[in-house]
Amino acid sequence: MPALRVAIIGAGSIARIALEHTQRGTLGDAKVVALMGRSAASRGAALASEHGCAFVTTLDDLLASEPDVVVEAAGHAAVRAHAARVLERGLALVVLSCGALADDALRTGLEAAARAHGGLLYVPSGGICGLDAVKTMALAGLDEVSIAVTKPPAAWKGIAFVEGLGIDLDALREATVLYDGPVREGAGHFPANVNIAAGLALAGIGFDRTRLRVVADPALTRNTHFIEVRGKPSDISIRVANVPDPDNPKTAWLACYSALAAIREARSAVRYGT
Repeated sequence: MPALRVAIIGAGSIARIALEHTQRGTLGDAKVVALMGRSAASRGAALASEHGCAFVTTLDDLLASEPDVVVEAAGHAAVRAHAARVLERGLALVVLSCGALADDALRTGLEAAARAHGGLLYVPSGGICGLDAVKTMALAGLDEVSIAVTKPPAAWKGIAFVEGLGIDLDALREATVLYDGPVREGAGHFPANVNIAAGLALAGIGFDRTRLRVVADPALTRNTHFIEVRGKPSDISIRVANVPDPDNPKTAWLACYSALAAIREARSAVRYGT
């Protein structure tokens, strides 16, 4: 069987880690054949050159590299702009910026494209865990699902919604709630920060019934997430304290490696857990 050809939309931490691991053989026969950046000035150009794969700036050129799997790691706008065409090619698409799927029209359109063209729309667990249990419980009956996305105050700087609250993040001395409500609304307020909550909603009871709390906590050094699930077969409490990626503190290492796990299982004949 020929090597699994992988293309990545985005040229940040996930692309770097994927290149390093495919070259080591950690992901079996997978090979990164192309990285897509926003412009020729992207740091991805040097990254691609260093690892001997193509660097492109358009989806046409990315698709010309003939990938089997495309990993989206570039934000909500990239999902809206490119996901449908990837799925219409019958390819597997791994979506990291799954908060974009809170748009029902976009999500149902992508699901339809995957079914009609033999593609795969796959949202990995990202920076949390337990989605396999949530999916299982959803079949038996889920009553409540909530997640508190809790990070040091500096992690919430530069976000328009937070700036609109008028909170001085540098002056916080105790944990402060920045948002408390449904995931659907929260995904719009924090498009680059709460994709994990969207993944939880997709696995369970949806964007409107899944509760999201966004918290700035000066006592934290790690991004820490608290998940509570209540249902007929079980009650589950999960705490995840993520180590940030050294090159990009806003990205959890666990999220990067969840993308790699998705690549490894894209063509696997054996799967454990999810």
